[in-house]
Amino acid sequence: MEIGILIVVSLLAANLPWMSQRFLLFFATGESGKHPALRWLEWLLLYFIVGGIALGIESKATGGLHAQNWEFYAVTCCLFLVFALPGFIYRHDLSHLLERHKK
Repeated sequence: MEIGILIVVSLLAANLPWMSQRFLLFFATGESGKHPALRWLEWLLLYFIVGGIALGIESKATGGLHAQNWEFYAVTCCLFLVFALPGFIYRHDLSHLLERHKK
């Protein structure tokens, strides 16, 4: 059950930077919206937050943490990047197409 919840949280967190104009849903970014670099910074910060949640779940479930090499973190980062694809496509392709269709 915890793994399913973690996957859903990961999907939501990975798409959050592209779906919202606010930084971490709380801080306004101005009239011009979020700069792309700020979106990527928010994505990276959310990757570490979700990683911390995963560490907490692992610690609670197994009673400790298993040591991981760099390959594990490279794979989880790439997976988080793949999870972010729907939000990225929406922000950079689909939203412009929908705005053009409204006019």
